[in-house]
Amino acid sequence: MEEKNNTVKSLIVKPFKSRTHEEKVKVKELGPDRPDIKLEQQTTDRGRSYTRTFSRTWFSIKPWLTACSEANALFCFPCLLFKSSGTDPAWIKTGITDIKHISQKTKRHERTVSHMENVLRLATFDKINSSRQLDKGCRVKVRKQQDVDKNTNRLILSKIIDCVKFCGAFELALHGQDETKDSETPGVFRGLVDFVASLDAVLQEHLQTAERTSRAVQNELLDCMLLVLKEHIIDEVRTSDFVSIQADETTDISTQRQLVLLIRYVDKAHRVQERFLEFIPLQSATPDSIATVLLDRLSSILPEDQKHKLISQSYDGASVTRGASGVQKKVQEVYVNAHYVHCYAHQLNLIMQQVTSHIPEVSQFFSDLAGFSAFFSRSPKRRSVLDKVMARRLPGACSVGWDVHSPAVNTVFEHKDDLLQCFQTIRDSEEFDPTTVREAGGFVRLLEDDAFSFFLKLFHLIMPHVDILSSQLQKRTIDSVFVHSVMQQFTKNIQKCRDFLPTLCEEHVVSQQETKHGSLGSGRLQRVTAEVCDTILAHADHRFAFTKHLLSATLLQPNRFLQYNNQFPEEALKTTVEAYPMLNKAKLKTELGLIYSMDEFRSCRGAVSLFKLFMDNNVQDTFSETVTLLKIIITTPMSTAESDRCFSTLRRIKTFLRNTMSQDRLNALAMLSIEKNLVKNIPDFNHRVTEKFIHSRTGQSFLT
Repeated sequence: MEEKNNTVKSLIVKPFKSRTHEEKVKVKELGPDRPDIKLEQQTTDRGRSYTRTFSRTWFSIKPWLTACSEANALFCFPCLLFKSSGTDPAWIKTGITDIKHISQKTKRHERTVSHMENVLRLATFDKINSSRQLDKGCRVKVRKQQDVDKNTNRLILSKIIDCVKFCGAFELALHGQDETKDSETPGVFRGLVDFVASLDAVLQEHLQTAERTSRAVQNELLDCMLLVLKEHIIDEVRTSDFVSIQADETTDISTQRQLVLLIRYVDKAHRVQERFLEFIPLQSATPDSIATVLLDRLSSILPEDQKHKLISQSYDGASVTRGASGVQKKVQEVYVNAHYVHCYAHQLNLIMQQVTSHIPEVSQFFSDLAGFSAFFSRSPKRRSVLDKVMARRLPGACSVGWDVHSPAVNTVFEHKDDLLQCFQTIRDSEEFDPTTVREAGGFVRLLEDDAFSFFLKLFHLIMPHVDILSSQLQKRTIDSVFVHSVMQQFTKNIQKCRDFLPTLCEEHVVSQQETKHGSLGSGRLQRVTAEVCDTILAHADHRFAFTKHLLSATLLQPNRFLQYNNQFPEEALKTTVEAYPMLNKAKLKTELGLIYSMDEFRSCRGAVSLFKLFMDNNVQDTFSETVTLLKIIITTPMSTAESDRCFSTLRRIKTFLRNTMSQDRLNALAMLSIEKNLVKNIPDFNHRVTEKFIHSRTGQSFLT
């Protein structure tokens, strides 16, 4: 009988590297040879003798194991093929026969660099074309489609479901002004059903004999669709390894407070998903109220034994999330691994708002500053004077985006004399009404006021640093490492401004004395200006202190692999394991050391492409800790350079806040529109909706 090419004896007699390419491919296709072996070992424990025997279940537990019936021993199949230096000779020459310590020996061998390298080489050797697998999948899908239920009522219902899906996908209203049978304005949904019926005799016949598109039917179908989609998303979440939540407290057109909840995870197909789940009504926007409804929803999504999966929480625009009593803190008390990640640019806005909310003089300054633009914007006649004297317009200022304040500060500071001339021209002219002349006089006195002039000079010094940081935080390729570096630079710049304050205050006092205007006093100026800088520094440090646990992203940045190969990042590894205790530090360090040393990994563009490389080559078991860390990094919003900025899905749902429809209909229509690709990709979506619908009271009357 001819011996197989993949047996241990054959591979020892004729090594893998000396075989032809065709023979090597055949060996890989055959995989490890696993003959029956009679491996027994007598052991003694506490004075009693036992006979340990080898069980074939070890082959399923350790897929890399192979055996030799002649040597009656176990071998490592990948190491036997490639025989790297550093491999324990017992696994490739003599074999393992110590059954008592088999568990420790296999674990120790799996953690060696040579074993990991050999597994990777075997996985990437002569990649098999997957077209045949795709063809098979297509054939299975076609067969499933051909096996669709032929029941007439179910077919009718399926067509109506398709019409509802169409309206939802294109954000079209289902209800019309008049949905009676002979109405000329029945609405898009009713018109679409009638059009489909004109092309389908079976549907047309049923519509003539019964009312199949009433509002009750529409609403019940929407409820069933929403339920199917939420069940599918929750099933995906529960089968994923890690989950992140994103929430935004907002209001609809009727000022009804709502919390938008999104979920981010890596699905079974190794794709990053960011799913809209629902609008949650809020009684109030307090931390307690938001935390209560959020924890209630999370408990229905993640069972008690899956709480560790929640690794990140993000909030866009919810200032109540800051501090020890904030939402993020209350959530983390229940979900200990849920690190807080916020919208960086929004946090900068909140930092700057603290300056005005805590310092009355600064609040008054920006209120006065906004008046310049408002004065000229209310009258074309006033703007003509501005165009003639200054030859440019004044930018507006608002309390929402601080990047809008900077142009206003700079323009007034740089064109102060021109503005004085504009207002003086208006006062001296007889063409303007008394109200305009009176307001122009007020702005003249404001521009000559020593307090206003000083704060104008102060913020002309500070705002450029705010502008630079704001533009850096708005980049699409933002990541935690970048944020950490730009925040350090921002803090240094503001500290320099603070160190310069005594000089600035003295210069201002001297200039006021020379112009014989009343001075605020050097001591008072220094106190207020120091408070401005200290407020910025304190809140910047507090709001961006969370970035420490995101240093894990630096461990898997391919552009750093060469540097890390020369000097391993011990501190980053320590911080990562502290933030994510589910990681095995020793094994992760071994895996990272191998990754840093190989050129194949340095060509990856980031965490997503690196993760895809491991999945495509089916080596996730060998590099288990690295893959786990990659899933954490990818699941955490704004820590992955390849992904768009956080809350991309939130921006797509704002349209649904411009209505006052009921909460259930709002959730259902928003889900159908935002997750229309998910609706298409659920192969049995119509069937699942139908099954739920026919068990409802409306569905039972529909089928009769």
